[in-house]
Amino acid sequence: MIFDENNNYRLNKDDINNLNNSAKEYTNIYNSSYSSNWSSNSYRSEDSASNDSRTNFYKSLNAGSAYNSGSNNYKGSTVYYSESYSKKNKKSKKGFNLFQLILVAVLSSILGGGVVFAAFQFLAPVIQPEFSSTFNKVTGQNVSATGGTNTATTYKIEIEKSDSPIVWIAKKVSPSIVGIKVSARVQSFFFGEQNAEGEGSGIIIREDGYILTNYHVIQNAYDANTNKVAKNVTIEVYLWDQKDKPYKAEIVGVDWKTDLAVIKIEGKGFPAAELGDSDKLEVGELAVAIGNPGGLEYMGSVTAGIISGLDRTVQTESGYEFKLIQTDAAINPGNSGGALVNSEGKVIGVNSIKIVATGFEGIGFAIPINTAREIFEDLIEHRYVTGRPLIGIQANPNFNSRIARANGVPDGVLVASVVPFSGAYNAGIKEGDIITKCQGQPVTTLDELNKIKDQYKPGDVLEMEIYRHSERKTFTVQVVLSEDKPTFDEE
Repeated sequence: MIFDENNNYRLNKDDINNLNNSAKEYTNIYNSSYSSNWSSNSYRSEDSASNDSRTNFYKSLNAGSAYNSGSNNYKGSTVYYSESYSKKNKKSKKGFNLFQLILVAVLSSILGGGVVFAAFQFLAPVIQPEFSSTFNKVTGQNVSATGGTNTATTYKIEIEKSDSPIVWIAKKVSPSIVGIKVSARVQSFFFGEQNAEGEGSGIIIREDGYILTNYHVIQNAYDANTNKVAKNVTIEVYLWDQKDKPYKAEIVGVDWKTDLAVIKIEGKGFPAAELGDSDKLEVGELAVAIGNPGGLEYMGSVTAGIISGLDRTVQTESGYEFKLIQTDAAINPGNSGGALVNSEGKVIGVNSIKIVATGFEGIGFAIPINTAREIFEDLIEHRYVTGRPLIGIQANPNFNSRIARANGVPDGVLVASVVPFSGAYNAGIKEGDIITKCQGQPVTTLDELNKIKDQYKPGDVLEMEIYRHSERKTFTVQVVLSEDKPTFDEE
């Protein structure tokens, strides 16, 4: 006998064989005795004794067998004992456990997948609103559920191509923006005759060839006496799609005060720009500048920004002040006369002035199109701007307060000359007079006098206080404003 790890004894192979042989012998003896004693009923006492003996015998084995002491199932059968533990059985048991594990894993995967699918299909839509609210507060992203489909706002690394409104604006307006080139033959003392050139931009405002630009773009080609192109000077216009075929242009009219001019090329069916309403502009709106920065080499350049400010008072080189649109869209030399366009592809301004100074960056100005419209309509119809009041004097720019104190005369505007038959001429104002007041307001410069005058129209009367040094007296005159109408020489 041997003992296992639980301290129970086990039978070896020889012990089992001996027990089985003993059991066979005992069974044969019992069957013989049982048969001889059946008729005399004497078997009962022996059977009882035998049962006790067999029971004690098998109990002493501490092992299982086919014998059952309580039911007499041993009768007529051979009793065997066999060891239930063997290495072979262990191996088969291990194999059976591995199969169970694989089966359990497969079933768990199927069951888990079903649970997850059911959760997304039925449970997620129920808890989605509360989850979205919490998620938005934590991350700032938007998560929403619509019709059982979850959609989330995500950030992509790859930037997808999309059509910008600027692309559409450029395609619509660019054909209406032209290049302007002024060429002049200039005589130099050292180098002889030279060819001087200047370039800028313009806007086609009518399909029959009328083009709006800045006065300073064609200034070198303008003859003020005739209101035409000067001799030995040419103005050429280049269309957006015909850069190799320039058109010769003529001057229609100019307005140096607002830095605007109108020129014309011969032909019909030109792509006129659509004009907007600059009075409806708001700060922050999209602003697109289209023109030719640097000249014709960069013709049709497009820059974008916003409307940075409105009604900015800017004084031109001529001393005239008017309201302009401020933008941060890049406006460079050559852009002058080009278009400032809104998000609808409508021209809202004429690019005109750019501040270039230390401390300033991205500040450009454009003449509001509503102001420009009044100017170019007058220039086309009358060749000058109508309705402007005129006093009829020219002032001496060298006279100032210091000179006035030194000569013992009052501050004011010193009259250098008087236009014949003007309001000032008719009121008796003479050369050398000093205008000290206008409409009761003191004036010391011509700009101050013009600001008061520009509030009125031709035919209105202004009261002026005059100091006449030759007579050492001060007096008041009534000046009837006339219209500022230029006169041109006839060829």
